[in-house]
Amino acid sequence: MPIVVIGLSHRTCPVELREQFAFPEPKIPEAIQKLRAEGVAEEAVIVSTCNRVEIYAASASASRDTLEALQQFLVDWCAYRGPLNDEIYRLNEPDSVEHLFQVACGLDSLVLGETEILGQLKKSYDLALQHKHTGSRLNKAFQRAFNVAKQIRTETNIQRGSVSVGSVAVELAEKIFESLRDRQVMVIGAGDTSEKTARALLSRGAQSIIVAALHSRPGQTGAAHEAPQKSAVAADRHRGAARHRAGSQFSGKCLPLQHRRPAGDCR
Repeated sequence: MPIVVIGLSHRTCPVELREQFAFPEPKIPEAIQKLRAEGVAEEAVIVSTCNRVEIYAASASASRDTLEALQQFLVDWCAYRGPLNDEIYRLNEPDSVEHLFQVACGLDSLVLGETEILGQLKKSYDLALQHKHTGSRLNKAFQRAFNVAKQIRTETNIQRGSVSVGSVAVELAEKIFESLRDRQVMVIGAGDTSEKTARALLSRGAQSIIVAALHSRPGQTGAAHEAPQKSAVAADRHRGAARHRAGSQFSGKCLPLQHRRPAGDCR
């Protein structure tokens, strides 16, 4: 069975379009089950992050038919009614497998060589595997991609320098403010990327960090306890932003978390 992939990413379309195709993690097993029940594919993995939404599938049907059926499924599932042209890519073998390897190795990422995508890819694969939505074709392809990604990061300098969106954001903040020493910084979001960003900020001398999340969950950002910090729920974010010179926004949800408003209007 050939492996195919369809998807949208930061390379092909803006976040405003990608977020319309985002799959909430609890809904992914249900989506794959429906996809398989409709005979679109025998095996499938759905990868949904803020930078990409992709469906990897293996089917005994002709690759072209499978790609057309996958695109129709994606459009129907997400209730999308607009046009899709160059925004969506459709790949057959061997391009589909090559693309999987590039994604796993961080070669298709917004930040070249970043490591978060490998964890996200493993999580997406494990979710499909646990619900028995993968078989020999996708199992072999994904496991080989993970092994190659580990080899690439061990034997090359791809991780040299900044290898995450968080570290790049901190470096950019340093260029804007010259130094982060004794600065107060707001980090919006309380996930893994936010934790790595908080650690990078602390290593650059940030005085205090305020962690703003959709829901207040003390302790979720493990690095925050290493410096004086507060937590803020969504309703207080604008007030907090008005008091903080630097801010970084990271969230697993592709939703508008903060709209631009004049500082004087933060009340």
